[in-house]
Amino acid sequence: MPKITFLPHPTMCPQGKTIDAATGTSVCDAALNAGIPIEHACEKACACTTCHVIVRQGFNNLPSAEEKEEDLLDKAWGLEPESRLSCQVKVAESDLVVEIPKYTINLASERH
Repeated sequence: MPKITFLPHPTMCPQGKTIDAATGTSVCDAALNAGIPIEHACEKACACTTCHVIVRQGFNNLPSAEEKEEDLLDKAWGLEPESRLSCQVKVAESDLVVEIPKYTINLASERH
């Protein structure tokens, strides 16, 4: 089973965390299931950028982003070449190292 390592984030995951994630699960769902309260203001419908993450390791082993995700990523805070929306990216066979950016474009936390 692939592992996702979430790098430390000041509020969502201060110590960082490594979790097991089933292949085909979204990175967002894996984080939420592990108690990491990643933002997802659109309820994972690929309609916002609050679940934006940066895949620090394993990016090249992921399926490519679809056009809708690419269009939304252009609006994300702190966009990098390895940015993805965690609600859209599905865990593949290899391990991932993920960074949750410090900020989102969301002015208030949804606290789902």
